[in-house]
Amino acid sequence: MPPEDFDDVLAANTDYAASFALRGLAPVAARGLAVVTCMDSRIEPLEMLGLKPGDAKIMRNAGARVTTDVLRTLALATHLLGVDRIMVVAHTQCKMASSSADEVNTAILNSSGIDARSLDFHLVDDQTATLAGDVQRIRSWPYLPSGVHVGGFIYDVDTGRLRRVS
Repeated sequence: MPPEDFDDVLAANTDYAASFALRGLAPVAARGLAVVTCMDSRIEPLEMLGLKPGDAKIMRNAGARVTTDVLRTLALATHLLGVDRIMVVAHTQCKMASSSADEVNTAILNSSGIDARSLDFHLVDDQTATLAGDVQRIRSWPYLPSGVHVGGFIYDVDTGRLRRVS
């Protein structure tokens, strides 16, 4: 792997570090919030919620799905890092909610020659129903403290607006 593969981001990091202002920031979620959202680059979690670094714990994955790893992370966040509110934020125009398993697997096979049929990509047939199910999965998970507030939302990538759905 040539060293220039990451030169652009390492140069940007040098500039970032020169004016780094987060030293000493507490590791807890200052606003008591955790956000589970999609990895889609059209989503800016802090900005869309009026937050700043240190206000929330942000977890991102394809489709904003509540996986076992998300639940594990939420257990840590609620017990150790000050989280008492959890938002699950799906979004409009999500590839995970508009593609079939065959389409995803074919795209991977065509782009790389890799057969990925053994992977579960947690695709979404009905975004609202899936979001409600993921919210319920958090609410009923026994490793979270009682009293944690959980809500499901859909972010519109064309308007920037959130809509609560569960």
